[in-house]
Amino acid sequence: MRLATVAHAGGTSAAVLRGEAWHALPAADLSAFLRAAPAAAAADLAGAAIDGAVPVLPLPAPGKVICCGLNYADHIRETGRELPAFPTLFAKYADTLTGPRDDLVLPRGLQVDWEAELAVVVGATLRRADREQARAAIAGYTVANDISVRDWQYRTLQWFQGKAWDGSCPVGPAVVTPDEVDPAAGLDVLCRINGEEVQRDSTRTLVFDSAELLVYISTFTVLRPGDLVLTGTPGGIGAARDPQRFLADGDLVETEIQGIGTLRNTVRLTG
Repeated sequence: MRLATVAHAGGTSAAVLRGEAWHALPAADLSAFLRAAPAAAAADLAGAAIDGAVPVLPLPAPGKVICCGLNYADHIRETGRELPAFPTLFAKYADTLTGPRDDLVLPRGLQVDWEAELAVVVGATLRRADREQARAAIAGYTVANDISVRDWQYRTLQWFQGKAWDGSCPVGPAVVTPDEVDPAAGLDVLCRINGEEVQRDSTRTLVFDSAELLVYISTFTVLRPGDLVLTGTPGGIGAARDPQRFLADGDLVETEIQGIGTLRNTVRLTG
């Protein structure tokens, strides 16, 4: 199934795709729906088709957004590091998230970089989960781009201030349930800037896969329905290029994951 939050003439609604049409679910958005019902229930709870439905940010109110850095072997090597024994984690706020077609509005003069990522949507409460429990708790997968402000990120050894700019992390357009896509089998993750491919890798090469990340994270903090876990980015980021390359005003950033969908966001540098 494909689940989303869609905008329409009457506001927004959680929705499930049936054929070519989005059908309403009994919640104003997918965050609220997942807090009330398992993702699998969407098939039975679908209502009428929604006229003029447009997918927007699918999960506007996650309780937690937790990200894994350095999780593709080629990206780890381009940063000059060894393969990690444990996941490198950092957190973002819900304020960082924006929709699949929204502009990326940031101040001028920053080193703005791209990071195409697979995001895991949690569908059940997890606390000290084992691998089987973690796999069963995955509501689905979506596309994200962890747009990063490198000059702020590298001011200190802590990355937070470069990763938490408001409206900088597009997510969507839909959440695809695990019966339709399997990252362990390999999904292509790619990023294009103005049509030029700058990143491509397969989720098959993740050092820590989706379930392993949920197991590790749930050991120290509870995960709840609607939480997001970003799984890391492949090699090809702008900061690792020679010469370095960063996003400019007007650049179109396309982030695509095979079988899930594509984000299309335009950079707007202001001030």
